[in-house]
Amino acid sequence: MLQQKKQKQNPLWYIGAVGAFLLAKGKWLFTLLKFSKFGGLFLSMLVSIGAYAFIFPWSFSIGFVLLILIHELGHVLAAKQKGMPVSAPMFIPFVGALISMKRHPRDAVTEAYIGIGGPVLGAVGALAAFGLGYYLDSRLLYSLAQAGFLLNLFNLIPIHPLDGGRIVTAVSRWLWLVGLIGGLVLIIYNFSIILFIVWAMFAYDLYKKFVRQRKHGEQRMVAASFLIPADPLIEQGYIIPGEEHKRDLSFVTYSDLEGQQFVRVIWEGLDFTGTIPLMQQGIVQRTHVTRLERIPKDDGLHLMIHCQVDYEPFENDKYYDVPTAARWKFGIAYFALAAFLFGMMTVVHKVGGI
Repeated sequence: MLQQKKQKQNPLWYIGAVGAFLLAKGKWLFTLLKFSKFGGLFLSMLVSIGAYAFIFPWSFSIGFVLLILIHELGHVLAAKQKGMPVSAPMFIPFVGALISMKRHPRDAVTEAYIGIGGPVLGAVGALAAFGLGYYLDSRLLYSLAQAGFLLNLFNLIPIHPLDGGRIVTAVSRWLWLVGLIGGLVLIIYNFSIILFIVWAMFAYDLYKKFVRQRKHGEQRMVAASFLIPADPLIEQGYIIPGEEHKRDLSFVTYSDLEGQQFVRVIWEGLDFTGTIPLMQQGIVQRTHVTRLERIPKDDGLHLMIHCQVDYEPFENDKYYDVPTAARWKFGIAYFALAAFLFGMMTVVHKVGGI
């Protein structure tokens, strides 16, 4: 009996119990997650926890992933307040997590507001871990608090795609240059592969935005596929081209009241129209069919029309027109949050010895 109690107190016993449950109910559980709205979130969280557990204890790995989740939920809540449609967070081991926006913000104020939401709520989560750690005198919670404060401070570096790079769009774009130089200094004196990758992406993005695009323009594309019944077309005498058929299409482009741009492609020869949303405002240069598939189904022959829109992103200079009061508010909030996070790291070090 005593031996059985000791086994239950061993953390490995709990891990084994969870493993046995997953083996027994795994198929049902993963089927549920697959069709759940947040299935990808939970699965990516489990993968991240497992990856971090190779280096850190399970308890720290779980807590750290939860702190990242709190940070990302800050972005989600801020985006919802601004009416921006976003996806659920997706975790990437040793990188963190991200949310994807269905469309780009309409102005720098919106981008900065969504950007600062993550570090603000993330700081609250880390502060809660510190408070609970102080109350329970828990070294684990102190460690999580320190990791949380560092995570959110790191995200305030003014480099895209970090949050700091988005926040300073509403303060001053000159801070991007500070981030570019400061990030390089950090890499030289304290090399981090993740920081190097982020810095390199940011440097290339600045090159595209202010050098290459000014000279040649940046070309982008978006693809979409449409499934339509073919039998009614054949009965009406329409000629169905071969699968390798390619052609340019007529199009109409428009934007809704929220600034989302759509491209309606038109193939008069097949009496077909389809609507494709663009990720950002752009100047449409070409719409065309790249491939045509014939798909037999129980209710007859169908056609899968693969379309592509080639466009050049349009960046309105008014995007960066920010009222002076808003610049001051975001500037004060940005630097105050950075100072608070740095100060709390010092407090955790002194109080918790971390």
